Amino acid sequence: MIDAHTHVTSCKDDADAVLARARAAGVRRLITIGSSLEEMAAAHALADRHADVWTTAGIHPLGAERWSPAVEAAVRERAAHPRCVAIGETGLDRFHERTGRAAPLAVQIEAFRGQLALARALALPVVIHCREADDACFELLAAEGPPLVILHCFSAPARLDEAIARGWFVSFAGNVTYGSAADLLDAARRCPADRILLETDAPYLAPVPYRGQANEPAHVMATLARVAAARGEDAAALAARVEANADRAFPRLVAGGAGRG
Repeated sequence: MIDAHTHVTSCKDDADAVLARARAAGVRRLITIGSSLEEMAAAHALADRHADVWTTAGIHPLGAERWSPAVEAAVRERAAHPRCVAIGETGLDRFHERTGRAAPLAVQIEAFRGQLALARALALPVVIHCREADDACFELLAAEGPPLVILHCFSAPARLDEAIARGWFVSFAGNVTYGSAADLLDAARRCPADRILLETDAPYLAPVPYRGQANEPAHVMATLARVAAARGEDAAALAARVEANADRAFPRLVAGGAGRG
């Protein structure tokens, strides 16, 4: 199994202990996100030490006000690392714009467009954070995004068909297991087999039965079990399908013979 989106360097416990528990649970690979200058540095250092860890390079919309030519250059430099598989996470967040944690939408859009351009220029996928900004986010992705798009922590079940028609990958996090998320679970059930990914977004959004606790990559197996049951599939078969999809969504996972860690 692969955890397609996690933040190991933000987990409370030591990263090596978190990784050991993930491996014991059956997680063979994971992508730990670099979405700030600081997180990129920590995530890339972790990927350098562990053959089953990959990472990304980007600026989260909550840090969009930091976007500048110097930051763009830093992201570009990190993206050149062979274990960096994507640009992101980047995108738009209107929920936190309203709470004051995120910059105004116009500032977010500037950083988002810059990272979409970078992904196109470097021929890398882009990992998308989209919270209560579906219209603007989908419009920009359709007009300016690279061919490979991963909708992280998918939260737009009403637009699943549109996302699939555009050839995007759809990644479901632990909130798909919540009783209040029946529409999200239905989207996971309906998602075409060749487009579905699973993730933890750890240390956030711990799935049932870990809800209320700090999340970690090992818990992706609980999300896998719930989604497999909803789809009427064997969990091991779905895990293999998700791994194959990740290889297509993130070509650097297999480029140069890196293969599965």
